[in-house]
Amino acid sequence: MHNFDQDLYKEIISMLNDILSHTITNEWLSINSAAKYVGVSYNTFIKFRHMGLKVCEIDGIKRVSRKEIDRFLEEYSY
Repeated sequence: MHNFDQDLYKEIISMLNDILSHTITNEWLSINSAAKYVGVSYNTFIKFRHMGLKVCEIDGIKRVSRKEIDRFLEEYSY
């Protein structure tokens, strides 16, 4: 492989590892990751909280369960 190809390959593998480690294995997501999971902006996701989405907050750290996000979206689906 050429140097460029090796660098590109390493970058792709790194990105895939990040995706797998942050989206598949983590049941509890940060607010930013949760917004990305749903495909909405941070501000829209905060509106979801006001609409009843449950968020866990411990010592200022906020996390949202994937199950809660899915439940919330099902509730508002028609």
